[in-house]
Amino acid sequence: MTDFEPKIVAFCCNFCAFAAADLAGAMRLQYPPNVRIVRLPCTGKVDALHLLKAFESGADGVFVAGCMEGECHFLEGNLRARKRVAYVKRLIAEVGLEPERVEMFNLSSAMGGRFAEIAEEMTARVKRLGPTVPARRKEAAES
Repeated sequence: MTDFEPKIVAFCCNFCAFAAADLAGAMRLQYPPNVRIVRLPCTGKVDALHLLKAFESGADGVFVAGCMEGECHFLEGNLRARKRVAYVKRLIAEVGLEPERVEMFNLSSAMGGRFAEIAEEMTARVKRLGPTVPARRKEAAES
């Protein structure tokens, strides 16, 4: 499984998490290219179905990154997102996937370094868990 490179989808709010990802790039911080960012006006717009659809479309891990708690530009969007992430963790556990594949993080726009750390952390975590799709698990085990 050493050749397995996980696919990770990051749902990021425009004001903080996406700005932090942009800052990480501007700072030329290195982090795995496994993370694909979906830019949202607010993490409050992410629905449980969006997170599940990412897995259905082949993601091995998903994270939601929003504003710091209590500092959401849309007041409570990140609090609603945190509840939805917890709900999805319970759902995927019921179907046999590890709940660690889904996570919620809070960042400010000045935390470019922290965004890079999160990308590293999620990549390492999902790499350790292996692929989500049985066919990809078999493929990774054979290599």
